[in-house]
Amino acid sequence: MAPTEPTGSGSPLGQPDLRTGERRWLSVAELAQELGMSQMTLYRAIAAGEFPAVRIGRRLVVPARVLEDMAAEALATGTTVDTADWPRGVA
Repeated sequence: MAPTEPTGSGSPLGQPDLRTGERRWLSVAELAQELGMSQMTLYRAIAAGEFPAVRIGRRLVVPARVLEDMAAEALATGTTVDTADWPRGVA
């Protein structure tokens, strides 16, 4: 019998997506490490409205998809993506 793939529209918050093994949310600490920057720099960018994040109580989390979408935009256009202008088209 062949293995079956999980069904459903996604995984619970903070849990790996069972289909891809990737997480949907990153903490500020995880994202700062991924980007090679200090947590404080990232906190400042979020506080200034220059980087998207979701506040849950006192905790800030960032959708992992934000990085994927920004990278795709940069690769598609061959230009620099400015987080202060993200998402594109927002005035």
